[in-house]
Formats: sequence, C-alpha cells, structure tokens
Amino acid sequence: MENTALNAEYRPRTGSEAMCEALLDEGVEYLFGYPGGAIMPFYDALPDYPLKHVLVRHEQAAAHAADGYARATGRVGVCVATSGPGATNLVTGLATAQMDSVPIVAITGQVGRPALGKDSFQETNVMGMTLPFTKHSFLVEDPEDLYPTMRRAFEIARSGRPGPVLVDVPKDVQFAACEHNGYRRLREVPQSVASPALEAAAALLRKARRPIILAGHGVTLSGAEMELRLLAERTGTPVVTTLLGISAFPEDHPLYIGWPGMHGAASVNRAIDKSDLLFAVGMRFDDRITGAAHKFAPNAKIVHIDVDPSELGKVVRPTVGIAADAKRALRGVLAHFEDAEDREDTRAPWRAEIEKSQAPEKERVEGARDDYGPIRILNAIKSVAGPEARVVTDVGQHQMWAAKFFGFTKKNSHITSGGLGTMGFALPAAMGVALAYPDEPVWVVAGDGGFQMNLQELATIRDLGLNIKVAVLNNGYLGMVRQWQQFFHNRRYSETPITGPDYERFAAAYGLGGRTVREGDDVEEAVKWAQETPGCTILDFHIDPEANVYPMIPSGMSVHEMIEEDGA
Repeated sequence: MENTALNAEYRPRTGSEAMCEALLDEGVEYLFGYPGGAIMPFYDALPDYPLKHVLVRHEQAAAHAADGYARATGRVGVCVATSGPGATNLVTGLATAQMDSVPIVAITGQVGRPALGKDSFQETNVMGMTLPFTKHSFLVEDPEDLYPTMRRAFEIARSGRPGPVLVDVPKDVQFAACEHNGYRRLREVPQSVASPALEAAAALLRKARRPIILAGHGVTLSGAEMELRLLAERTGTPVVTTLLGISAFPEDHPLYIGWPGMHGAASVNRAIDKSDLLFAVGMRFDDRITGAAHKFAPNAKIVHIDVDPSELGKVVRPTVGIAADAKRALRGVLAHFEDAEDREDTRAPWRAEIEKSQAPEKERVEGARDDYGPIRILNAIKSVAGPEARVVTDVGQHQMWAAKFFGFTKKNSHITSGGLGTMGFALPAAMGVALAYPDEPVWVVAGDGGFQMNLQELATIRDLGLNIKVAVLNNGYLGMVRQWQQFFHNRRYSETPITGPDYERFAAAYGLGGRTVREGDDVEEAVKWAQETPGCTILDFHIDPEANVYPMIPSGMSVHEMIEEDGA
C-alpha cells in the first residue's frame, strides 16, 4: 500500500497523522481496536501508515489483546476505542494491566472541544474515570501537544513500574492542523542501588539457614530470570514464585519448590512458615499469598526488592527494603556471592526437609495422572505441545490447576490475570501472544464461565488465521465460586450452575475445528488432533462438576493459622 501521508510534499499534518507518526516512531506494529464516531479521523488516517490494526469484536478484548502482546514481548501494547461506551469498555482491561504492571497505551476518541462538559452524545469523562487505575491519563486539547504527548505516554507506560496510560483526544483535535512534531525524551537517570542495602541483603542471605527466594512478576518484567537462577544456584536457596512469577524460574530445576498462598502447595506454605529469611524480589505480598499479613512468615527476616518504592512496607515490613529494578538489584547481590562459599553444607538439611514435606503431594499427583480430569488434560497438553508452549489462562479453578500441574520450564510462558482476576481475559490476551509469537504453540486454558465472556473474539481469531488452541475445562458451574459455596456456604449453590453452547458446534459456526471430550475418551489423541489441525481449535472437556482445587485457605486466615489449625 502506498504510504501517501509519508510521501506527500510537506503540508501541515493533522492531529490524526501526528498520532500515527508517533506510533511509528515508537516502533508500534500492532494496534487492537474498534472504530466509532469520535475516533473516526484517526481511523481515516490509519490506512496511509504501515501499522497493523486488529479489529476486535469488543473493546474490552482490545485492551486484553494489547495486554497479552505486552506481556509476551515486553513492549508497550496499544489499544484504541471511540468515546463514551467504547472508552468505558476498555476500563476492565486497563485495570487488569494496572494491577499486573503491564505497559499499555490506550487511545480514545472524545467529543469535540466545544461539546465537552455538555453531556454530548457519547461523552464520558474517561480521563477522570481511569485516573485511579492508570499510571497516567492525558486529555489533549492543543493539537501542538498531540505528538509529544503520544510519545510521552509510551515513555511513562514502560518506565519504572510499567502500567497503562490513557490518551484521550477530542475529535476536532484529530482534524486540526499540527505543525510541530518535536519531542524531547525525558532523561532517565538510572536508579542507584545503595551499596549498603545490597550488602545487608547479601549478609542476611549468607547467614540464613532456612532461606527462601520468593520471586514475582517483576523478575519477568525486568528480564532477570538468569540473575534469579544464578543467585539460587550460588547460594543453594529454594525458590518459590508467585502466581504471576510462574515461568520466571524453570519448574524442573531442583531448587524450585512451587508457589504459595490460598491455592498453593501446602508444602510451600509450610516452608515459608518455617523459614528464617524470605528474599522477595519483584513481588508485592499480595493478600492471596499472605492472608492475615501480621502472621505471615512469623520467624523470617524479610528482604524486599521492588521497583516501586510504595510497595516496600505496604503489606509486610521488610528488614531490608531495596527500591530498584530486579535485574540491577540481583546483579548487585550476586557480586557478594561470586565465590559461592559453603552453600551446600549450610542449606542441604533445609532442602531435604522441604523435599520430604513435598513427597506426599507428589505421590498424590502421580496417582491422579491416569485418571480423567484436569491433571491428565494438562499433562496431555504439555506432552503434545511441548515445553515451548505458551499457556494463557483465564480465571478460576482451571487457572489454579494449570499453575499447579502444567510444569512451566520456558521463561515467560505462563500468562494470566493475577491482581484483578479478570474472567474473560484469556481468549483475547492469547491473540496478542499469538501475534507476538506466530511460530510458537499458544494454548488457552479456560473455564466454561470465563470462556463465554469474550467468545465473540473467535471471529477475530478466525479472520487473522491465528493458530490458537483452546481447552475448556467444562464443569457446568462457576467452579471457583461453587467450591467456596461447597465449603463455606453449606453447598448452597446460589447462581453458580451455568449453561453454555455446544462448543463443538459453536466452533463450526465460526468455521473452526472443535471436539467434545468426556470421560472414557482418548484425551491424548484429542489434544494431538487439536495441535495438528491448522488454525484455531476448541476442545470441550467435560469434567467432574465438583472437582476442587486444594489446598484452599479461607480469606483472612494466615498460612500460619491454617497450619496451626489442621496442618493443611
């Protein structure tokens, strides 16, 4: 396509053209969006630029797809919507990205400046609405500010603790002449990591006899997987990850022991409870890990490394707090362990104790591998798709089963909504992942509840020819809610049974392949069929309606209290 806007003789650019040029100058390849009246000038300029636009079927999916793309690549994802309902439909996706520190730039159209504040057609104060859960929001009222504001939005989104940034552009500003395209990049001063703090953290780790490294999403965001592994190996320290930290450390490594919290392994929760040092990096002590925080890891000193200073001491008071990027901080700590002195003698008994605690859990999992259910399904996906597979999960029981039983060994191969817990995340997010890595296997693991929240994106997937494979763990319930009702509400299953379509026929209606799998069917053969069939395929696994995720620690109870009460 001829690039008429870039090749034309000089003329004053329109605001829409300035927006497109800013996107190109930021190296943007894909935009996920949905047009409408207030963003129409931008869409009119778009075909003249080498930018690939993905037409989603709902604006929430645009935000999730941009989120998935950003998580997979480490680059800023971009989503676009019109004013009013288009912009408000982005809100859940932006909040999802904010909670999980994902860099997104959201571009929204707005009613023209003369109509602002008059309850005009499709007018909403989207800037005010999104301020609490974006890193920054802009309303651009001067056309001359449009190009530099767009560039600044990307800079804010990816710097420090990443997050979503909104740029709201009135329709008449998109039409207006825009001559000045100058932009001065903010001078980023590298964070200085205080040497005394690094030395103190290293000293605590060297002295500890029962330490645990607790790694979160910040390790992946900073690309610190190698540094994490080196620190664990040089010190002989067991590694635990948060839910979002899964795949930051290979699960087949002998030092990896699992992930903790209300649905994490009981052995991991016990290890944290008995530890004398928690070396936490790139995580924020989420309440799903700590429970009642005042009783979390009661015998442990805490080293907390996080790029966001506001996280230090917010939930758990650290013995040593370091506000720094995970990669730079870990390198600084590693410098104190170049000799790796006597690591085996001091930590071997601790690792042996943890291994003994894990033995019953491993035996139970092994015993269930051949039974029809979530473990066998996930094992089949791992066996057929291989360790290169990138797995995008929705939110619910299936999310926990995938985290517990898939066995992630490839870095950044586990993508899910953690902080906000957004049902409907997986299918659109997988679009972004698949576009980022078109030659790698991408699997969606979803429940029948969450999968129905963004089913419409199967049309987008079909149009793009994306090779996404979907496994629906279909139990006919909103499974996680039903499980809580079972244990804490006397099996009063209020509004948790849920029906859905025949997914095999539904897939066919979209021109996609689908199969229904029930107990007694060949699970491995079905997964192999899905993997080898070109394009998107859907496997509808009908599982036990009352299959549960264990353990399950009630809200407000600490791991320590749970262990005291019944040994979990």
